[in-house]
Amino acid sequence: MSATVLDAFSLQGRRALVTGSSGGIGLGLARALGQAGAHVILNGRGADKLAHALEVLRAEGLSVSIESFDVTDMAAVSAAVDRIEARGPLDILVNNAGIQIRNPLEQFVDDDWRRLMSTNLDSAYFVGKAVALKMIPRGRGHIVNICSVQSELGRPGIAPYTASKGALKMLTKGMAIDWGPHGLNVNGLGPGYFKTELTKKLVADPPFSAWLVGRTPSRRWGEVEDLGPAIVFLASDAARFVNGHILYVDGGVTATL
Repeated sequence: MSATVLDAFSLQGRRALVTGSSGGIGLGLARALGQAGAHVILNGRGADKLAHALEVLRAEGLSVSIESFDVTDMAAVSAAVDRIEARGPLDILVNNAGIQIRNPLEQFVDDDWRRLMSTNLDSAYFVGKAVALKMIPRGRGHIVNICSVQSELGRPGIAPYTASKGALKMLTKGMAIDWGPHGLNVNGLGPGYFKTELTKKLVADPPFSAWLVGRTPSRRWGEVEDLGPAIVFLASDAARFVNGHILYVDGGVTATL
């Protein structure tokens, strides 16, 4: 039987590393990649939470393993990528690790700035480079950096986060430019406002939630499951001629004032 367009979306036999995947959006992305056929390596710093995520996904019949390392430590990243590659080549990397720290910019603590930039931006460079060095000799590989609507838009009290996600958008384009000639596809996925444990307070804030839903063309919060098809697309052969692109999954937030 000849191949169909749907075959291009299959991740059967692929190996994927998802950073920051012990919960929230990262866990949802890992689940989607696993459902598409990939073996997924979960990453996080909390051993108990990571073990629980492993148990949950295995109970769903998915092929999953774990690799706990600090994505902000370049030496730890290099050692971890070597360990992962010793068990089999990585075909997919999803740079999802990130944090949010809210405070007006004039009150922002300098150490918090450094911690946020290290987690949101440096980690994508460290892990992206370590994995790309393995992918380049093979002439193939998909890297997806998890950006944000804040790669394009600002909000009060999150200027450093916006700066980190804007920089990650441009790092994504730079990776695509430098690594595309070696056969790699590097793109970004930009979630809008999603219901996760990190946004519980916002979801539970009636004025904010009403404002958000009112300015979102799709008139609702995002559900983590909404990101699954997008990550599978960007990680698969279906996106073989998509490079340096940021795909916003935001219900239309970035389309309207």
